[in-house]
Amino acid sequence: MNIKHSKYKNTGILFELLVRQITADTLSGKTSKAASILKKFFVKTELGKEYKLYETLLKNTSITEGKAEIVINTIIESSRSLNRGTLRRQKYNLINEIKKHYNLDEFFKTQLPHYKAQAALYTLIEIYNSDQLSNPDQIINNKVVLLEQLTTTPVSKEKVKEDLIEEFSSYDKDLRILTYKVLLEKFNEKYTSLSDMQKEILKEFITSVDNTPRLKEFYNNKIEEIKTRLNKLTEDVKDKAIQIKLTEVNNLLKPLGKTSSVGNDDLVNLLQYCELLEELHSTNG
Repeated sequence: MNIKHSKYKNTGILFELLVRQITADTLSGKTSKAASILKKFFVKTELGKEYKLYETLLKNTSITEGKAEIVINTIIESSRSLNRGTLRRQKYNLINEIKKHYNLDEFFKTQLPHYKAQAALYTLIEIYNSDQLSNPDQIINNKVVLLEQLTTTPVSKEKVKEDLIEEFSSYDKDLRILTYKVLLEKFNEKYTSLSDMQKEILKEFITSVDNTPRLKEFYNNKIEEIKTRLNKLTEDVKDKAIQIKLTEVNNLLKPLGKTSSVGNDDLVNLLQYCELLEELHSTNG
């Protein structure tokens, strides 16, 4: 028998998506229902205990194969102590709660950097907690995925900086939830002066950082939007020297090609172009 992976039942994936949703809601300037959902279902619950197993997997990287096997065996053995009936009920209620406040298709659309490893761990946990005989090949294949996750070189520091969610991944579950409020306050304090367009850009970069085609499409659309607005505002500028400089800036605004990817510099450029638009708009009424 083969166990089919379900992202709707994968505790690790559900937790990470809720954290990302909190960030997206915050950047949109609205109270995040995901924050209360996270606290309700992951603090002192069976779901919280199971997420700890996924966290253990993700925080162990670049270890020896022998140690990796010990980690995998320990995680699987620890999963046996969880109440499977309670877990099923909590996951069912969690999905219903998410469905009340978010579109499920949109909620699960975000790609996660460790999706493959989280899926492999879910499958192995389900296999080892089932009374039915499982396909040995499926067990082997998923263990190989976990060994690769644990023994290969970790994600680069640059990548970690780009992905806000990765900054939370090494924290203890309870600490992560407790520090969310502090981080949110610091974010609001630092970025209180951002325009709506800048907040929209930051939100998209965070929620789509792993979805290259979607992020590139968003970037190129914003470039065209900024070019159009800049052209209109340039017509109202009376200083010829400034007009020339704005025309030069407009010429620099080019969509990314098929082989190009969106990077940190592109994000900074977009934010600066938005700031320029705001200044021009303010100056010229």
